[in-house]
Amino acid sequence: MEPNFNNNPKMLQKKWLSTALNVRSQGSGSETIVFAHGYGTDQSIWDKITPSFAENYRVVLFDWPFSGAVKDPSLYGPLKYTSLEAFADELITLMDQMDLKAVIFVGHSMSGMIGCLASIKRPELFKRLILLGASPRYINTDDYEGGFTSSDIEQLLKNIEFNYENWVSAFSLLVVDPNDEPSVNKFRECLKKMRAEVPASLAKTVFYSDYRDILEKVETPCTIIQTSSDIVVPHKAAVYMESKIKGKVTLEVVDTKGHFPQLTASLQLVDVIKGVLG
Repeated sequence: MEPNFNNNPKMLQKKWLSTALNVRSQGSGSETIVFAHGYGTDQSIWDKITPSFAENYRVVLFDWPFSGAVKDPSLYGPLKYTSLEAFADELITLMDQMDLKAVIFVGHSMSGMIGCLASIKRPELFKRLILLGASPRYINTDDYEGGFTSSDIEQLLKNIEFNYENWVSAFSLLVVDPNDEPSVNKFRECLKKMRAEVPASLAKTVFYSDYRDILEKVETPCTIIQTSSDIVVPHKAAVYMESKIKGKVTLEVVDTKGHFPQLTASLQLVDVIKGVLG
């Protein structure tokens, strides 16, 4: 018998969040892998790699509220998401509502730190964190290389705010291997789908974040995956994370350019993740 969502507020809420965030579940297996996309994209960013895992795992995909793929504009509010903690809380709520526990969490870019934050709050939800192109801080300090100066970020935010279309074209060529035109176009199209109020406010949240101090509280086993050349996350930032995370941690490098190995080096990335999962 089908559950009657209308008469059960808890069931309604359960259905609501997974529906609102376009949750898709593929494959079957005793273990679950949750894939979380980063800034400007949506769950389709994983399309090249998820079929390789659906054979042996339950694969769960979703869209963050800022994604252009999410239909309800009221889900994202700049005031609600001034920090990554708000996203971590949302992830925990979604996982609770789906009765997910001890998952393998693959977080790309900003979702890497979101996964770390969620694992500190609710360690039982996570069996392993796979941090793909993640960074605890993007702005350089005297003793830390984040990849950007403060003025770089100020300029980036100005370009997003006042010259978005041109910024999209230039930024996608910078962060995706420019020799891989379909992948550049894929990221560009995702960026263009974001609603007008999202890109600048979300970029502020991401690029001004500093989560270096939480790394020593992360006890879930972690794998950091970097590309050999990523303008968004220098190798030193990945090495820094590896040295600070409290739990068991390894650092793997995928030999490709750019911030999106799931687009530009999908087969290599699948091999690395499968190697990690044994």
